[in-house]
Amino acid sequence: MPNPKHRFSQTRTAKRRTHHKLEAVQISTCSNCGAAVVSHRVCPECGYYRGKLAIDKGATA
Repeated sequence: MPNPKHRFSQTRTAKRRTHHKLEAVQISTCSNCGAAVVSHRVCPECGYYRGKLAIDKGATA
């Protein structure tokens, strides 16, 4: 397998790594109860997703 013949400069390496960063999680509010919810996830407080009941929070096992 071939190996690099020359060293990459620090600038070239940094240019490649500029996009390797963490992004902030998108937080929205639940349309049913108003709690803070991560986007595209079921509300952990009431169990609703996009206005429909996804998980029945009243039932316990």
